[in-house]
Amino acid sequence: MKTFEELMQLLQPKSDYDQLRKRCRNLWNSYSPEKQDLVFRRIEEKKKRKEFVDFNPLFAIEKNSAPACQQTLTYADYYRQYGTTEEKDGWKRIYLKEQQKTIYVKD
Repeated sequence: MKTFEELMQLLQPKSDYDQLRKRCRNLWNSYSPEKQDLVFRRIEEKKKRKEFVDFNPLFAIEKNSAPACQQTLTYADYYRQYGTTEEKDGWKRIYLKEQQKTIYVKD
């Protein structure tokens, strides 16, 4: 079983989100050990595949605890599928500043 501190190490939230730490801990502690493991594994796998994980740790925990996982497309795959870079069909364009690339995500 992963601890809250291990989760925070995995997420590596910026100091801008320090005020959310208590809310994140409360949410994490409200989950069963099985659900905590699921959330941790989902985030870990996304990071390994260099997929988008929300920068806000509270949102990252919530989104990865939902029954359905978030879908991700690269900029090229999205353009190939839709023939445009405009947001369609529930897809949201996100610019990953640190990686200097654009991806599209859909819940």
